[in-house]
Amino acid sequence: MISRLALWIAIVCHVVLLAACAAQRPATVEAPLEADADASEPAGATTRALPFGSPEGTPLAGGNAAASNEYRLGPGDIVKITVYGNQDLTTETEVSQGGKISFPLVGEIAVAGMTRGEAEKAISKALAKGKFVPNAYVNMLISQYRSQQVSVVGEVNKPGNYAINKASSVTELIAMAGGITPKGSNVISIIRKNSRGGTEKHQVDVRNIFAGNDKIALSIRPDDVIYIPPLPVFYIYGEVRSPGSYPLTPDMTVRQALSVGGGLTVRGTERGIRVERKDKDGKTDSRRPNLDEKLAPDDVVQVQESWF
Repeated sequence: MISRLALWIAIVCHVVLLAACAAQRPATVEAPLEADADASEPAGATTRALPFGSPEGTPLAGGNAAASNEYRLGPGDIVKITVYGNQDLTTETEVSQGGKISFPLVGEIAVAGMTRGEAEKAISKALAKGKFVPNAYVNMLISQYRSQQVSVVGEVNKPGNYAINKASSVTELIAMAGGITPKGSNVISIIRKNSRGGTEKHQVDVRNIFAGNDKIALSIRPDDVIYIPPLPVFYIYGEVRSPGSYPLTPDMTVRQALSVGGGLTVRGTERGIRVERKDKDGKTDSRRPNLDEKLAPDDVVQVQESWF
């Protein structure tokens, strides 16, 4: 019994000793897992917090995309300028036709073509260069946008020149002009200057614009002219109940034109219908049409009296 008890005591002591040794051993078994976790990092990469505004915290190249669409100052714009801690320098001034503003202490500063932030830096630099206000914190507010304008003319409720302060679409400009009148055409023209000093005209369909299918509708530029022409018309005279001129809808036929004109009178006859149309040389051609024939702008439909 004694020998068997001694054996059990020896085994328990051995187990306790092994457990104590294992507890003191460095935890190197987990090292391969840490290596796997860092395997996706590029060689030499480190992860650390960057202070706000540090060079390494600047946006990527794509981050400046919005800045390219920022409003740029031009002649006629009115700006209000303040300098932190220098209330006496607060100025409201207009950008001259030469593209400059007049500012206390430093005189004229060229700002045409600059964004608001660039103009602020130019003023701060001028104050520092003259040793008036070193490290000046300049703030500029554009009070009135006047230099970048688009003309909206033709069949709109409020034709005129409209200032834009951001990238604008045709729909936005038409809305500024009060919308298209009932006489306005679906097909409008955008007239703009080209790089050769001339002008070019783009025709777009209003229905495509509102459906978002026309790229030019999203790229209106300063000095563009948006022209909304009147709807094309046709004329109907003779033995119809309501003779006169009417808007010509797309694909309108002679039969539909008779309906628009109120239909034939009791003396009118389909056999007496003639359509007068001018050719490219200005000569008028008169002929008897098929009732399903499509009309062209400025066509004249004459309905003659029946003799029987």
